[in-house]
Amino acid sequence: MSLVITGLIIIGGIYFYMAIQLPDVSQIKETGMQFPLRIYTSDGKLIGEFGEKKRIPVTMDNVPPLLIHAVLDTEDQRYYEHRGVDFISLVRAAKVVMASGKKSQGASTITMQVARNFFLNRDKTFTRKLNEILLAFKLDKTFSKKEILELYLNKIFLGQRAYGVAAAAQIYFGKPLQELNLAQLATLAGLPQAPSRDNPITNPKSALERRNHVLLRMYENGHINRAAYKAAIAQPIITHYHELLPELEAPYVAEMARNAVFEQFGDKAYELGLKIYTTIDSHLQLAANKSLRDGLLAYDRRHGYRGPEKHLALADQNSLKNKLDEMPIYNGLFPAIVINMNSQNITALLANGAVINIPQAGFAWARPTLYPGDVIRVERTQNNDWLLAQLPKVSGAIVVLNPKNGAIMALSGGFYFSYADSNYNRAVQAERQPGSAFKPFIYSAALAKGFTLASVINDAPIVMRDLSTNSFWRPQNDTQKFSGPTRLRIALTESRNVVSIRLLQATGIPFVVNYLKQFGFSGAEVPGTPSMALGTGVITPLKLATGYAVFANGGYKVAPFFINVIANQNNKPLFVVNPITIPEAIGKNQYPIAPRVITPQNAFLITSALKDVILYGSAHKAASMHRGDLAGKTGTTNDQNDAWFSGYNSDIVATVWLGFDQPQSTYEYGAQAALPIWMEFMEVALAGKPESSMQQPAGITTARIDPATGLLAEPGQKNAIFELFTSDTVPTTKAQSLSSPLFESSTDESGDKESLF
Repeated sequence: MSLVITGLIIIGGIYFYMAIQLPDVSQIKETGMQFPLRIYTSDGKLIGEFGEKKRIPVTMDNVPPLLIHAVLDTEDQRYYEHRGVDFISLVRAAKVVMASGKKSQGASTITMQVARNFFLNRDKTFTRKLNEILLAFKLDKTFSKKEILELYLNKIFLGQRAYGVAAAAQIYFGKPLQELNLAQLATLAGLPQAPSRDNPITNPKSALERRNHVLLRMYENGHINRAAYKAAIAQPIITHYHELLPELEAPYVAEMARNAVFEQFGDKAYELGLKIYTTIDSHLQLAANKSLRDGLLAYDRRHGYRGPEKHLALADQNSLKNKLDEMPIYNGLFPAIVINMNSQNITALLANGAVINIPQAGFAWARPTLYPGDVIRVERTQNNDWLLAQLPKVSGAIVVLNPKNGAIMALSGGFYFSYADSNYNRAVQAERQPGSAFKPFIYSAALAKGFTLASVINDAPIVMRDLSTNSFWRPQNDTQKFSGPTRLRIALTESRNVVSIRLLQATGIPFVVNYLKQFGFSGAEVPGTPSMALGTGVITPLKLATGYAVFANGGYKVAPFFINVIANQNNKPLFVVNPITIPEAIGKNQYPIAPRVITPQNAFLITSALKDVILYGSAHKAASMHRGDLAGKTGTTNDQNDAWFSGYNSDIVATVWLGFDQPQSTYEYGAQAALPIWMEFMEVALAGKPESSMQQPAGITTARIDPATGLLAEPGQKNAIFELFTSDTVPTTKAQSLSSPLFESSTDESGDKESLF
């Protein structure tokens, strides 16, 4: 009796000691589940998922009843009868241990598996088993059967980094859980016991045997009838790995958001189930993706076909298909192997086994010479025709801002959507010379210094000493011609280089460098030399777009941002962005007011001149859009290495850059290479929207001037034109009636070309 009592005391002591050490199971819902980081557009479309554990939360109401029966019939038939531990199964397992002398993994109920998965390891020891039993009792006492089963179905590991049944349904079958048939549900239900051994992707034979065992248990327990059982076991297992694909391609923004959240949360960012809602507008992002893709491919076609990517020895079709399978699809460009070619047709094989025909019209642009076995790229048109294509070597970027608060509404940093192929985000990382696209900021500084759009600067040869090389610099206009005295409006519209340099000198380089700080430009962006007037600093597309936003919003400096809300797994906001916003756009929201950095009159005058760039200047192709609210500026750098266009109205700013990652000539101007991309995007972005221009602010007046001198026109002067001024800069001197060829040549209001450095 003493030994019995002593034994009971010892066992009780061990029990209470272990019970005290057990974790608080009530915290299981908050701390136990690990969900990946997911990133969305502002309108809720998934653009990225990061994290090793793939999990899609699902409630019991959304779990098919057949799956519940399959799991319980296989894993825990008496689930609703026991209190967390099935003693009948424990006794049976104990007999096996005593008979064989080996530990058994059996006898774990679903409640015990939940305890192990959340709190314990998988070591096969009696201590862990006892902890598992004690935790199961606590779980059963704390949670309902429905809650425990829901935890199990979301937590259980099912192979291929899939945690939970909903994620497994996506990964194995590429479907939502609710769309799986009986055979597929049984396949999932058979995975918890040995997800590696019974994996339907890596071991379909074992998976088939396990699935049929699950179906048999369901039939024996009366949860499916004989006909359903026979039909299900007759189905083969056909599956492959299905990645959770984004609903919208915006990988550069997704990576920006991932990096920002990682800096704040560290590795926990990939486990907390955070939901990041960005500022991206899915409609605008689609348009940005397409316009950049189309523009880069069009440029590439203009510069000729470079030939096949490689040559493969022709073999059996299955072998060729396998080789094509190893080649990724890039932005709608499919790999294909040439089977035959003649002057009228190219026959090629795709990775899916389809044989396609490319008619002569589909490869006329390239005039290729191809042979059987050549690997090419093809793309499909909206009419289901096939075209010969090639992967572009040229790069590009597009960034779209809301000028009222700085929200990035669309962004693409290149042609490729796979970070395995290109993780260089040109929209925010490519520091390139903006060329003439930088001139509006120089002219804005000149207006602030007292110049007007009617001020006349002599467009005549100039020679300057370059102190860095101890040589002479003779800047030229693109036409290699000079126009003599030129009004600033014409000089900006036609991008006259020499006028811009003389204007910078007259304004004062120190004054301009300090003035440009108001736009956020500093350092290498403003080199502080005369060539700065030609955009010889280096700047990113995002930074340039942010500068143009100051003109678009009437003079306020907004800060670009790309995250609106960071929410937890339950969509409860943890962090909400409170952006600085221009006063006119604040409304009922109490956002901080953006600082005014230039006067509204200055912004209005520069915008007026940049509208002329579209009507009469280097961007005159955009006049075909028939909108009076568009303003912008092309940019082409020395040797045509970089092509730019930045343009806007009062609601949207978009900047496009095109060039090579390793600088080399594009042999094209910004008006030819970048402007069409901007136009294609803006056509979609502004479709059906009314014109939106900055209202003329107080302090702006109109005066009739002589187009040759910029002074007030004589009464009755026939060639007089109207010009905009601030009230304190209206000319007070009248022009004399001059008619010399010098002044007559300066009255042309149009121009097609854009100047280089």
